[in-house]
Amino acid sequence: MAIRLLSMISGVKQFHKLQSVVTRNQISDVPKGHFAVYVGETEKKRYVIPIAYLNHTSFQELLQKAEEEFGFQHPMGALTIPCNEDAFFHVTSRLNNYL
Repeated sequence: MAIRLLSMISGVKQFHKLQSVVTRNQISDVPKGHFAVYVGETEKKRYVIPIAYLNHTSFQELLQKAEEEFGFQHPMGALTIPCNEDAFFHVTSRLNNYL
């Protein structure tokens, strides 16, 4: 019985180790000062954008739309903005010119 318990504990430790490696790899592709969002009405595409966008009213409006649609349960596991990509590009291009 003790051997079986040790085997189970070892399996759990390996799972957590693997999970932390996967999580670290997902985070590492986002540069410091940026965050990932998924954008799209039906097919979602991932974009990495500067955190500074969070301070701007036009981007906050996109976030309010996301909150209305998803609340705090985002289906992609990260912030999901339910607008078409053209609207997203319009907002972010204006912010790029502003920054």
